[in-house]
Amino acid sequence: MTEGTTSAVEAEDVASTDESIVTRLEQEGDIAADYLEGLLDIADLDGDIDMDVEGDRALVSIVSDGNDRALQRLVGQDGEVLEALQELTRLAVHRETGERSRLMLDIAGFRARKREELAVLGAEAAEQAKSSGEQVKLRPMTPFERKVVHDAVAAAGLRSESEGEEPERCVVVLPA
Repeated sequence: MTEGTTSAVEAEDVASTDESIVTRLEQEGDIAADYLEGLLDIADLDGDIDMDVEGDRALVSIVSDGNDRALQRLVGQDGEVLEALQELTRLAVHRETGERSRLMLDIAGFRARKREELAVLGAEAAEQAKSSGEQVKLRPMTPFERKVVHDAVAAAGLRSESEGEEPERCVVVLPA
């Protein structure tokens, strides 16, 4: 087999693998949507389910045509109820597929807004570490929050680490 043929075959295998991953993640989204629709019916809440695939995880969002205030009950204080619902939804997916899910749930745009705030926080902490030459330790955060901050710090060209034990685990931004 020539080198060009090997590359074409490898490219086909990668494309096939990518398609199967996307198909699996879409299936996770469908299972999650069914579970969440049932939950909304039980709670007598109106909301639409949006599904997407981003990277290596399914993204499922509950959105409202107008009254997000009713959905705020599903977010809870600082997203605590949202985190619990995400875990329950992951368990529902696991029950159906037999595989662990990394599905991400958003309700009424809470996570999207939080992601923007945390990206700014990470960029500001990176700038502070650059200008002071000292490490910057941030407040304790959830794994989702830490991931967003780590990504923002990396985008600013610095390194960061998580330290401590849950629930007090936090991000430390290291100077260059």
